[in-house]
Amino acid sequence: MSTKFEKAIELIDNENSKDIRKESFDNKEYPKELLYSYRMTDKLLEFHPNASDELKLAARAQHINRWEIARNTYSMDRVGYLKWREALKKMHADITSNLLTEVGYGSDFIDRVVFLINKKLIKKDAGSQILEDVVCLVFLEYYFDAFSRKHDDTKLIDIIKKTWNKMSGKGQEAASKLYFSDKNTLLIKHAIS
Repeated sequence: MSTKFEKAIELIDNENSKDIRKESFDNKEYPKELLYSYRMTDKLLEFHPNASDELKLAARAQHINRWEIARNTYSMDRVGYLKWREALKKMHADITSNLLTEVGYGSDFIDRVVFLINKKLIKKDAGSQILEDVVCLVFLEYYFDAFSRKHDDTKLIDIIKKTWNKMSGKGQEAASKLYFSDKNTLLIKHAIS
């Protein structure tokens, strides 16, 4: 018999498996958000091996059904971006809350997972900070290179600064050990100096 935790992971993965957008990695094709959720779990366990079940589920569900709210449904400026991100957080939290209720978790547990998904009180709440570090590390390791090819250096430096400032010292140390192209290594050094 599966545990509640295993059932919850299965339900989250089932949702993310519905993503019709595909991404290839290690000669295998994945639904994009399913691959992201695997990366989040792997990075969390590498970065913080003793993570609570709440934190593990929040990491796995970080982008659950993300494709359902397209970026272009909001204005393509900073205000629109922030509104889009808030709408996504609410959707991720609502879907995850429903799935956790379905497998039998209680309200305190679910409230904590929702709190973490919303990354409330970063810099003040240890779990939120760990999750933010993991989000940043996954972005830097797996997505920054492609992102950097689409944007100019000024924007990239701004994004790196914002990403770096959201991370803890431990997160920054982990990021400094990641591999980057020579160009991106120089950009990162410039941004954080």
